Amino acid sequence: MLKYKKLIIGFSFIIQIIVLKILANFPELVERYYSNGLYIFISKLMRYSFGWVPFSVGDVLYTLLAIYIIRWLVLHRKRIVKDTKNFILDVLSAFSIGYFAFHLLWAINYYRLPLHKSLQINDAYSTEALVSFTEQLIAKSNTLQLALTGNDTLKVEMPYSKTELLNMVPEGYHKLAEEFPHLDYQPKSLKRSIYSLQLTYMGFSGYLNPFTNEAQIDGLIPTYKYPTTSSHEAAHQLGYAAENEANFIGSMAAMHHHNRYFNYSGYTFALNYCLNELYKTAPEHYERLMKTIHKGILKNYREMRDFWNSYENPLEPAFKSSYNSFLKANNQAKGIESYNYAVALWVNYFKTNSL
Repeated sequence: MLKYKKLIIGFSFIIQIIVLKILANFPELVERYYSNGLYIFISKLMRYSFGWVPFSVGDVLYTLLAIYIIRWLVLHRKRIVKDTKNFILDVLSAFSIGYFAFHLLWAINYYRLPLHKSLQINDAYSTEALVSFTEQLIAKSNTLQLALTGNDTLKVEMPYSKTELLNMVPEGYHKLAEEFPHLDYQPKSLKRSIYSLQLTYMGFSGYLNPFTNEAQIDGLIPTYKYPTTSSHEAAHQLGYAAENEANFIGSMAAMHHHNRYFNYSGYTFALNYCLNELYKTAPEHYERLMKTIHKGILKNYREMRDFWNSYENPLEPAFKSSYNSFLKANNQAKGIESYNYAVALWVNYFKTNSL
């Protein structure tokens, strides 16, 4: 009887894939009944349950799970040859349960309505519109950089600890919620990851644990990036699974924050993406606009490049490639490249809204 239960559970994985393929054709239903329905209850329940704990519960659970898996494999290693069929069935059943939990607790959000449709803005833009918006971003970023340092050649240094910055994140969302009520972020569940060093070597500055709804932030990244990175992960907690949409919402929360250091991080984050797009599509405009950016801002960008370069390793491309495949398997057709869709959201949102 137990064998048949495992067989049913194991091969339900195939049924789950079929259901998800069907859901991909009905984003409006996912948006209404899951993302703005069941998921809101699930996410708040988990954040109330784990958000108050001062350490990452999810990282601890992952550690215990890894120990359990290694122990199980050691104890059952002989079954790989002697009882191959049932060994594979046990593994498939466990994977199927995890796959189900992953999607039920968070990942169905990958199939929700695209953000540009829910915001009713365009998802395309002209080079002229991008250039104009980038010029506005430069002016705003330059003004903030000079106000915060008093010298256009100095990089901005955050006067807050990383813990203080994490605690300040919800304030930007409360302000953003005045325009978009569904983006009010509470309760908070932002943690520095126990595995920050491993995250850094993998090339990631944070991640969301879908099983505890904790936003994990790399504790090693420079504080300059903390406002946007933590706000980005908070956007994932609110149900925006797509990286491009989390980039847009996270930066908007930082831009709307009452704190100018958060504003600076948000505006220069968006500026960096727009400059990268111009470098690829209109290099002549890129060269011209780069000359108008304060040296202090460029030093903040260099600070981040130097940080990531110091942790470069042969395995990082493999991790990035794996994540790219993961995104494509979860309704993100362009994979990591889809991050640049955030540029379209910024350009078109700020056509009718002032910076």
